[in-house]
Amino acid sequence: MKIYGDIQSGNCYKIKLLADLMNLGYQWIHVDILAGETHTADFLSKNPNGKIPMIVLDDGRVLSESNAILNYLANDSKFLPDDKYQRALVLQWQFFEQYSHEPFIAVARYINKYLGLPEERRAEYESKQAGGHKALKVMEQQLGTTTFFVGDDLTIADISLYAYTHVAGEGGFELSNYPAISAWIKRIESYPGYTGMSL
Repeated sequence: MKIYGDIQSGNCYKIKLLADLMNLGYQWIHVDILAGETHTADFLSKNPNGKIPMIVLDDGRVLSESNAILNYLANDSKFLPDDKYQRALVLQWQFFEQYSHEPFIAVARYINKYLGLPEERRAEYESKQAGGHKALKVMEQQLGTTTFFVGDDLTIADISLYAYTHVAGEGGFELSNYPAISAWIKRIESYPGYTGMSL
């Protein structure tokens, strides 16, 4: 399996983290989005949407969108529950991550970390703070009553949310104000097979 991604991207890191937790064999292919490498003819022939992450399976089939990839890889594993309702809860948190979390926390981080917080993007950066804290408060409330987001063990719901949450400080979000989230981050980082956001 080939994983195309940028390891500093939370959406790409999700895939690496799950693959490492599951001890899956893969080849990591670095893609520089700022250099336009997702818009080459070769890349677009695989993923016309021109985004990472993307995986190419051993048989040549291609899959994109980070949470779709997580669901595919985690199928028939402990990281995706068998119970129908719990699977729906995993999807609920993954949709939350993509629509209520990532557009604020990941975008603020991108503007600050990747772009260096240019003055022309400062207003946009500031505008992301309220939405990001709203998402963190929802997470904090849930993790105040449960160890993980779905069930009693780590699932891809946690992996989806962990990827950008654990580096939220790089987008201006102070996590020390969220003790349940901070404890959850430590639980994930002590999980067998865990690897950080590096190659």
